[in-house]
Amino acid sequence: MGRLTVLYDADCPLCVHLRHWLLRQRQLVPLDLVPAGSQRARRLLPALDHGATLREITVVGDRGQVYRGAAAWTVCLWALAAHRHQAHRLATPAGRLVARAAVLGAARWREALKPDGCADGHCEVPGPPG
Repeated sequence: MGRLTVLYDADCPLCVHLRHWLLRQRQLVPLDLVPAGSQRARRLLPALDHGATLREITVVGDRGQVYRGAAAWTVCLWALAAHRHQAHRLATPAGRLVARAAVLGAARWREALKPDGCADGHCEVPGPPG
């Protein structure tokens, strides 16, 4: 695998924070971080269900592989030099349970972080950290 496209919710403060974190990491496999549902995402990946990418993190490999949810996070970690070993552990049967629990917890946190003004789907996105 030579490159991964990570589709993230640009209206989610947690997702944007994680995007910035991914960008600061040394990448063994380059990550292209693209706002889910954006014109760019639709142009790059026309066959993808873009509504689903707004509900759940989605990663697409350069050969068309599609990873969602816990598998998407695992492949993101696998692409990072400092976290590839963790990705291998999360790929085991027991690790998949841990990854799924973490993704479910993040989803609950994501919902809790949405400001009241997000009802129309347009939230304020924070800039990069410090």
